[in-house]
Amino acid sequence: MMATQVFIGRKNELDRLKALHKKKTPNLVVVKGRRRVGKSRLINFFATSCPENRLWDFAGLAPQAGMNDQSQRDHFARQLATHLKLPPFTFQDWTDAFEHLRRHIKPGDIILFDEISWMGSKDPSFIPKLKAWWDKQQLPIMVVFCGSVSTWIEENILKSTAFFGRINLTITLEPLPICDANKLLRTSGFKGSDYDTYKLLSILGGIPWYLEQITPGQTADDLIKQLCFEKDSLLVLEFDRIFHDLFNGKGASYKKILDSLKDGMKTLADVRKITGFPHSGTLSSFMEHLIIAGFVSKQNLWSFKTNKPLKQSLYRISDPYMRFYLKLIEPQRNKIDLNGFQNTAISSLPGFEAHIGLQLEQLLLQNRNVLLASIGINPADIIASGPFRQSKSTTKAGCQIDFLIQTTTKNLFVCEFKFKRRELGANVISEVQDKVTALKAPRGFAVIPVLFHIGGVSSNVATSDYFYRIIDTSDFLKTED
Repeated sequence: MMATQVFIGRKNELDRLKALHKKKTPNLVVVKGRRRVGKSRLINFFATSCPENRLWDFAGLAPQAGMNDQSQRDHFARQLATHLKLPPFTFQDWTDAFEHLRRHIKPGDIILFDEISWMGSKDPSFIPKLKAWWDKQQLPIMVVFCGSVSTWIEENILKSTAFFGRINLTITLEPLPICDANKLLRTSGFKGSDYDTYKLLSILGGIPWYLEQITPGQTADDLIKQLCFEKDSLLVLEFDRIFHDLFNGKGASYKKILDSLKDGMKTLADVRKITGFPHSGTLSSFMEHLIIAGFVSKQNLWSFKTNKPLKQSLYRISDPYMRFYLKLIEPQRNKIDLNGFQNTAISSLPGFEAHIGLQLEQLLLQNRNVLLASIGINPADIIASGPFRQSKSTTKAGCQIDFLIQTTTKNLFVCEFKFKRRELGANVISEVQDKVTALKAPRGFAVIPVLFHIGGVSSNVATSDYFYRIIDTSDFLKTED
């Protein structure tokens, strides 16, 4: 993404957009993804690679009390007037608004409807009229529907009969991978160690807008304190903004679900028991919305023998910032609002370093392809992978594995993540051995331990032949020129 005048990453997405734009036909694109992940920035940067074509960018107004469909049309009209350098005008109907735009567009133009869910949510005729406008297009233009409310986009555009067969490209924009996130941090002025870089990334994730908020010349702890533990600071207020903007008045229900997951993976039955949701489709629907929004992941448990998913699935918070807010920021809100951390080191928070270790797990799991490449596993050879929990029973012990990979050749890779500032000693071998012993693997399977670390390993661990790979996650921070 972009810090000052620099745009980092997103090569694949840009290549796909450029290839489509070269076709010189009317093209319809959908870009969705988590709030702050850089959707509109991607389209704006792409437009700079087509300087001969004009970018028409329109953004919906964020929901607020008293807003109606006319409010959105008035905002659209003001933006269009600005593009045309004309005095403001008014549209009483979306058909008139789209028709007025049509009169001014030229071949090759790029039209961005940003936060389209906000633009159209108050008027049930918005989608039919937008579809009718698009169906009349003959000029080779690119129209991009973009938004953070991915559930609205799924239901009203991607799965809608109105746009069936009309969408040429769908992009789900993911957080930046570790190497690009690190590059953005460095471009933004951060100069800390690899350990401190991971400390920041484990909270900010690969969310470009968060990474750009750092102040150059400060340590990781100072930055975390500034962003997360000062009154009215960015990441103190961000959680409520997300839930206000994305979940349309139902934020409290979605937050109950996240609260139930903040201490680790849970089954749907576990979540229902904690939250008190009734036995209906409501909880499943809300959970699916959180998954589509990019905040929760569903992990299907599977049978080693049959390679088929089991009925039971595990859910976890997949977004590093979300988990950090619920675990460390929210419990301290009263103290934060009283400026109680002004003279306090955040490292003094109970269990802070242990929490950071768990945050790092979420970050690494978001970068699955990097993990697989470092082990030397071809994704095509994988039957299943993910965090794994084996429940205790009369025939087997319970165990929890940070990341388990089953391949077509009957290998089970047991991956352990360690985020320690100091070298890991021989006790890490015994810890992993306990998990391997507890894991109920079928006859004929090989259980292969892998260690991911940041602070180094002692010589007796390095020279031991216990681990198939000992991988220094500092290598993931390196970027290609």
